[in-house]
Amino acid sequence: MDIIFNRRSVRKYTEQKIEPEKIDRMLRAAMQAPSAGNQQPWEFIVIDDKETLVKLADFSRYAKMLPGAALGIVVLERQTLKYPPLVEQDLGACVQNLMLQATEDGLGTVWLGISRGDEREAFVAEMFNLPESVRPYGVVSIGYPEDENANHFVDRYDETRVHYNKY
Repeated sequence: MDIIFNRRSVRKYTEQKIEPEKIDRMLRAAMQAPSAGNQQPWEFIVIDDKETLVKLADFSRYAKMLPGAALGIVVLERQTLKYPPLVEQDLGACVQNLMLQATEDGLGTVWLGISRGDEREAFVAEMFNLPESVRPYGVVSIGYPEDENANHFVDRYDETRVHYNKY
């Protein structure tokens, strides 16, 4: 459980490439996430091409770390779903699993969100020529942290946000 407490958003990476087995573990962890009715609404685009990472960084002003990343993973939402209102929860669990596995493997990550119907969604959909049945949900920037202590514990517990039996 230390991984949960130690994971941080890491924006500076070394030049080291990520081993294929680590990429496989991240994707397997992502696909182990719970989903409503086991709908498994996810698909992924794995990007290790530097030119593509540079271009993808233009999807958001917060994505400027992507050109320095070894890898980017675009998390996609399939539109053919049993329980569409719950897809955000499903995909959130999927991305969290992916990032926790990355942390376990000594990698750093940043989750870059995409909101429904915004210019980020349109940019990514157009860049990857996505079919109508697939929407971009988010991008995860991944690499070996430049700072070897980047993933470290920060106590975020706040007892004032915990309520028992009533608000």
